[in-house]
Amino acid sequence: MCHDFDSRPPVAPLAGAAVEHSDLVLEPTDGNRFAAFEARPADPSGAGIVILPDVRGLHRFYEELALRFAERGYAALAFDYFGRTAGTAKRDDDFEYMPHVEAVTPEQIQLDTRSAVERLRALGCTTIFSVGFCMGGRQSWLAAAAGHGLAGAVGFYGRPGTGRDGSPGPIDRIAEVDCPILALQAGADRNITAEDNDAFERALTETGIEHEIVTYQGAPHSFFDRKQHEFAEAADDAWRRTLDFIERHRSRP
Repeated sequence: MCHDFDSRPPVAPLAGAAVEHSDLVLEPTDGNRFAAFEARPADPSGAGIVILPDVRGLHRFYEELALRFAERGYAALAFDYFGRTAGTAKRDDDFEYMPHVEAVTPEQIQLDTRSAVERLRALGCTTIFSVGFCMGGRQSWLAAAAGHGLAGAVGFYGRPGTGRDGSPGPIDRIAEVDCPILALQAGADRNITAEDNDAFERALTETGIEHEIVTYQGAPHSFFDRKQHEFAEAADDAWRRTLDFIERHRSRP
């Protein structure tokens, strides 16, 4: 599992920021219904963030992260992957997510991502970014190759290569990527190696895609966590880079 169930984003709330939020159910074109959490700033910047969670799906970690984005002027929508097999109801910490992870396909996740993008556009967002973690980091980069019209794609500790099940990864679909990429990787990740990150770097460079790959040496998978006190500096830097990336590219059509 990426994060413990009591983990929270290592980002402090902004005092005085006015934000509205709501639970949603969205419906992509294949007839699925899936849960989402939307946070809307009182003073929107015009940029929107689609948050792609880790293997747990829509967890309160990502609902809180959506609020942190909205406090900074970005409408944010975190969504669940498992509507097709687990429904739309809220879940407790005993939820057995792995059977649902194994059942959902990358193609289905991108259908749901498109619905999330369309929802943000309906709110008036003119530029959309994807930000994902673990499984969602990989899916965030795949979203950059899915024709959603993103302004940029951010991934935290995502797997860039071919999946264990043989499914194409971001490297395999690099020719279809149509926006800048930010990768925030963990140097002590047991499953994503320096060689994986180097291969991603080469593929992005050879294809001419604007990108930045940052590896936090010694940091474990899931270092972006309020509980990981010893990696607070890495988490702070990753958050700063994410916000800088959004600001740098939010004028992109």
